[in-house]
Amino acid sequence: MALVPGQLAPEFEAVDWKGSPVRLADHRTRKVWLAFFRYAGCPLCNLRVHDIIARHEGLTARGVDVLAVFQSSPERIASYVGKQSPPFPILADPTESLYGKYGLRTSLWAYLHPKNLGVAFRAMRRGFIPGPPDGHATRVPGDFLIRPGGTLADVYHGKVISDHIPFDRVEAFAST
Repeated sequence: MALVPGQLAPEFEAVDWKGSPVRLADHRTRKVWLAFFRYAGCPLCNLRVHDIIARHEGLTARGVDVLAVFQSSPERIASYVGKQSPPFPILADPTESLYGKYGLRTSLWAYLHPKNLGVAFRAMRRGFIPGPPDGHATRVPGDFLIRPGGTLADVYHGKVISDHIPFDRVEAFAST
């Protein structure tokens, strides 16, 4: 069953790439942007994290906590995404159990789609070079905006592997 706005976000406890425990319940008094990515060496994902880092301070000031999930081990996250020194937790989910809880899919079509090429070129121009995939290379990202108290305000499943929730939707959520 797909998650829809108004439902409670599935609870979880995970470990971030630095070994610290993270529980969704610990963020119940604030808004949460839960962003699911592919693997730590994915240049498309690293570009998106870069863009989130640039917006992070403004989001935090408006009461939004960012939690990111990668299907990689903490060691792989440290080798790739961690080099950007993200100011928010990056959760390691190498068993992809959180992806299952949140109904994220894999798709060869979404992986091979030509829309990914422009984002891939931008990512590589920024210096994000592909690393070896962990988990499903065809994983499609997803984003979940969660209200204080834990209900889903917005659910976004990417159409292709470079597709994430538009920043204007996140900004509108932060402003409510």
